[in-house]
Amino acid sequence: MKKNITKISLKEAKLLTLQTQGLFGNNFGEGKNATLKTIEHLGYLQIDALSVVARAHHHTLWTRLSDYNEKYLDELLEKDKTIFEYWSHAASYLPMKDYRFSLPLKNDYSNGKSHWFNQDNKMNEYILDKIKSDGALQSKDFEFKKDSKNGWYDWKPAKKALEQLFMQGKLMVAKRKGFQKVYDLTEIVLPKNIDITMPTLEEYAEHLIKKAISSHGFVNENEITYLRNKLKPTVKKVIKRMILDDELEELKVEGLDDIIFITTKDNLKSIENIRYQNNIHFLSPFDNSIIQRKRVKTIFNFDYIIECYIPEEKRQFGYFSLPILYNNEFVGRFDPKVDRKNKIFYIKTMHFEENFIPNEDFNNLFIAKLNDFSVFNGCEKIIIQKADEKWKK
Repeated sequence: MKKNITKISLKEAKLLTLQTQGLFGNNFGEGKNATLKTIEHLGYLQIDALSVVARAHHHTLWTRLSDYNEKYLDELLEKDKTIFEYWSHAASYLPMKDYRFSLPLKNDYSNGKSHWFNQDNKMNEYILDKIKSDGALQSKDFEFKKDSKNGWYDWKPAKKALEQLFMQGKLMVAKRKGFQKVYDLTEIVLPKNIDITMPTLEEYAEHLIKKAISSHGFVNENEITYLRNKLKPTVKKVIKRMILDDELEELKVEGLDDIIFITTKDNLKSIENIRYQNNIHFLSPFDNSIIQRKRVKTIFNFDYIIECYIPEEKRQFGYFSLPILYNNEFVGRFDPKVDRKNKIFYIKTMHFEENFIPNEDFNNLFIAKLNDFSVFNGCEKIIIQKADEKWKK
């Protein structure tokens, strides 16, 4: 017997996904433990090297945690070992309790998959032997030039080998120094009590399904298998089984009737209790809530891309524009630049969505949040160089 499909309004859908992303209220607590809880809830925290403003991993946590301190991540990785670095859809911090679900990808690399470049087995072996004898090392520790007399390699093949061994799971990131990875043997970094049994495909699929729903409120199959196309048949099979077992509910959103989402009964019940006060967020381009651009376009009608990867002459909103989330709507974006030497926070350009007109409430929230964000970025002065003509300070 086919079950009825639950329907919710588009407004309820927006509230639900923002609430489960941790953007309405702080349910994670305070301090370092709240940082760990946030990462465990979101499932991953994307790491990014771009530092136009605070790097994405710090920015994403600051957005959700009012007392966030950058030292917390270092301590969780190096001392507490409750998170680890690996690949999600990109380089990320992941909860250590989910370690076993990184094993399928590591197994692929161990069986011949290469990380963007061809493998050099001789160099891989050399790197492993070097770390076994000398302890944890960085890529700069292998910066030596080719010498025809002794056959040494230059640093580039060594760096590739470090990344390949990292992807295979033979090396882990023990810590970072100045944002540079320090690699050590997995058996040294990994806590002894961690489950290292290889999950079956169905176990892995179920993990991805549950994690996506708990962090986004509701999802469709394509969102669960984002950049994991080979898993689509298994995910489809597991979803069907979980629906039959009453673990999942099928869901339709008003106005998006052609898309079937899945959620849980608990999430549907929580809609009635979602309450929020006026709020505003400036999101990192790599924030978990906005990283799937198609989802954001579908649910919020907000068409967002990061333009640092496209030629300057083709940019519409700027190199590193940050989405502005006002209550439950994306209302605009601004292109920032931090001058760390002079402690100045610049807004190079600011644009609002066509149907949004800033009011006094928005302006007050915007200025307050901008001051907070400027301080978080180590700045003492704010300069707005160019703003949408609709905005009045």
